[in-house]
Amino acid sequence: MSNNTLRYLSGADVVQALPMAEAVEGMKQAYAQLSTGKAQVPLRARVQTDGTTLVMPAAVPETGGLAVKIVSVFPSNAQRGIPTIHALVMALDAETGIPTAIMEGGTLTAIRTGAGSGAATDILARPDSRTVAIIGSGVQARTQLEAVCAVRDVAHVFVYSRTSASAEAFAAEMAGKAGVPDNITVAATADDAVREADIVCAATTSTTPVFSGDALKPGTHISGVGSFRPEMQELDLTTIKKSLVVVDSREAVLEEAGELIIPLNNGDIELSHIHAELGEIVAGSATGRTDNDQITFFKSVGVAVQDVVAATIVVKNASTNDLGTLLPL
Repeated sequence: MSNNTLRYLSGADVVQALPMAEAVEGMKQAYAQLSTGKAQVPLRARVQTDGTTLVMPAAVPETGGLAVKIVSVFPSNAQRGIPTIHALVMALDAETGIPTAIMEGGTLTAIRTGAGSGAATDILARPDSRTVAIIGSGVQARTQLEAVCAVRDVAHVFVYSRTSASAEAFAAEMAGKAGVPDNITVAATADDAVREADIVCAATTSTTPVFSGDALKPGTHISGVGSFRPEMQELDLTTIKKSLVVVDSREAVLEEAGELIIPLNNGDIELSHIHAELGEIVAGSATGRTDNDQITFFKSVGVAVQDVVAATIVVKNASTNDLGTLLPL
């Protein structure tokens, strides 16, 4: 690409350029780069207004990735009929700092967040997992399900949302799509959804626990991606205490994950209850699941290294397939 042009990529372009299976493998690499200290990932800057706006820069020298994301999370947007999350990602040339692409970041965020859970599911969930519970029915919930179905042979999906119409719409849209089974059941309660599930994905903006840990059966894997502030507690103490806890970044979750911060501050768990970062398991310096009855929990608040690796994949595939629009700088 010429140094005086910038590739603009819409959300539709990002979907084409970031297939889920490639994104899942990319997230394994991203987490490993983070946990082995090969990535530069400052803690994200935060601006709090009616919602939360985050600035997330990172560099992954080993892959030549350099990017920054600006993302806003405004839960009240749901009442306006518009998405909760909006974002832009700018990719830069790692040698010169010249911007090479700017892309719609809400789509990238949803895919890379789903892919992160897909990576965790592939590493931590039982190989024979066949049933999935999705708590939430937004954009993130959709990519969570797509990612899980990319790494496990899923036969049955349960979905729960506070608004039954949203759950029904989710089921109608996702059934049979991108490896998702046709068999999707709208559950009456969140506990009903998780009770028979081998894999649970929580993707809500709830500040209070969305299901009871007592409803989990032995051997379940849980991914929690919804809460991202110290006061948000998407999963309850029972779930945390009975789980092998794996995180995307210790530093990030201890700043932002209420599910862990609150019980740590209350003395309900010790810091050692955080077993490992997922990247440590990928890199071979920590173990994952050790038996079929173990409950595993992956907590992700999202780290910028995910965006860099995802953006690198997008730029590569967009260039190869001539996606997007070239703009003069």
